[in-house]
Amino acid sequence: MTRIIRGYIARRRRTKFRLFASSFRGARSRLTRTIIQQKIRALVSSHRDRDRQKRDFRRLWITRINAVIRENGVTYSYSIFIHNLYKKQLLLNRKILAQIAILNRNCLYMISNEIIK
Repeated sequence: MTRIIRGYIARRRRTKFRLFASSFRGARSRLTRTIIQQKIRALVSSHRDRDRQKRDFRRLWITRINAVIRENGVTYSYSIFIHNLYKKQLLLNRKILAQIAILNRNCLYMISNEIIK
């Protein structure tokens, strides 16, 4: 039986996979079957870690806000601060509050003092 060499379509498909995996190391950038497996794994990881990244940033913002607020008064905590924000209907998200906490602590102290009153 003679050997059949596949046409240009299969070669184009493999080339696309190779371009995706060009930055991978070892067999993961050279062997077609391994490249396909690694591509699937990379796409799964990127999809999962986009959600993880949102979680991690939210945790970071909460930690920053909490640290600055506790400097102001030991009895005052993050959860009480956020609760009072909602009671006063000041809708500032955690990202903005964390930026204020880092760049201008006095402004955050003023916000927290206004909420308490």
